[in-house]
Amino acid sequence: MGEKTGKLDEKYAKWRGIPREEIQWNPDIDESKCVGCGFCVVNCGREVFGFDEKEAKAIVVNPLQCQVGCTSCEVWCIYDAISFPDPQYVKDLIKKHKLLVAAKKQLAEKLKSTGGK
Repeated sequence: MGEKTGKLDEKYAKWRGIPREEIQWNPDIDESKCVGCGFCVVNCGREVFGFDEKEAKAIVVNPLQCQVGCTSCEVWCIYDAISFPDPQYVKDLIKKHKLLVAAKKQLAEKLKSTGGK
């Protein structure tokens, strides 16, 4: 059961200004553990998963649509069939691309527009 690469939805083409193709972050499914319950398929809001009806297992069809840093499907999988790269990878991206500077600016703008709330 391999990964398929679906067409990347334009709204997911970049993460914090970084082209999504440059970021190695997506779920991996251990097919020996996947029982085909479909919970990941129906709960992922970014349509990262599909379902292989022949094998009766979930598959990753749109890996680049996975939200960088999200591990919800891994947490939901009661069979521990889903895994992700080390979260340190995302922390290193944040440092390398100096994303905290941009986040501080966004926070200041948000606080200004909401009156500090």
